[in-house]
Amino acid sequence: MPLIEVDDVHVNYGRLSALRGVSLNVEDGEIVCICGPNGAGKSTILKAIAGGVRPRLGAIRFAGVALMGKAPEAISRLGLSFVPEGRHVFSTLSVDENLRIGSYQRRDRTNINADRERMLELFPRLRERLKQPAGKLSGGEQQMLVICRALMTRPRIILVDEPSLGLAPQIIGRVYDILLDMRRRDNVTLLINEQSSERVMRVADRVYVLRNGVIRLCIRPADIADGRSLKSAYFGFDEPQETLQEGAQQ
Repeated sequence: MPLIEVDDVHVNYGRLSALRGVSLNVEDGEIVCICGPNGAGKSTILKAIAGGVRPRLGAIRFAGVALMGKAPEAISRLGLSFVPEGRHVFSTLSVDENLRIGSYQRRDRTNINADRERMLELFPRLRERLKQPAGKLSGGEQQMLVICRALMTRPRIILVDEPSLGLAPQIIGRVYDILLDMRRRDNVTLLINEQSSERVMRVADRVYVLRNGVIRLCIRPADIADGRSLKSAYFGFDEPQETLQEGAQQ
């Protein structure tokens, strides 16, 4: 049984169709990336899984449990953590308080301090700023903080929306190093939205390409020979003109 199952999901924002029959799955322990151009619907998929958006049609399951209609906090308690785009820190609270918020729903209270210490070992820059308001951190430091806060929940899967957005290349590399380390050490499953197709080729077990609210391709990076199929799916090079016009009107 896949850890995450998204089956024929449709999402509308008013009259705008954001997702049009999207189906995907994520196996336990995998790194799955969703890539595609701006406005493709990538963030909407994660929000639908995490309970932030209610689909019009379709089904979503986490470890066999139906998620449709559940509140985000109920979904979080099942072991799913969502890191949204935009680095949503509690700006007036300290770095340390932001970290501890991630542990509030946990039942295993005995390991919280050990997990906090481990996060600070992974991100030593956060240790230097523990007492500072989180809103005073740089963009890269805030991204590190929200990832740490998500990991403090001890999730089975983390949904990460555009982790590299607006960050310097060296910070992006560090963020991905940490995510990959979490997968290796704790078997944390990752579903990541990423606009850069080159980056997902380096980290993903499988890649879904989304464009105009439709999955155009699902492929393993090892199966890509010259990258043409990925580029065609991403940009629609080989798509009939009437299909491109239809997508532009949605």
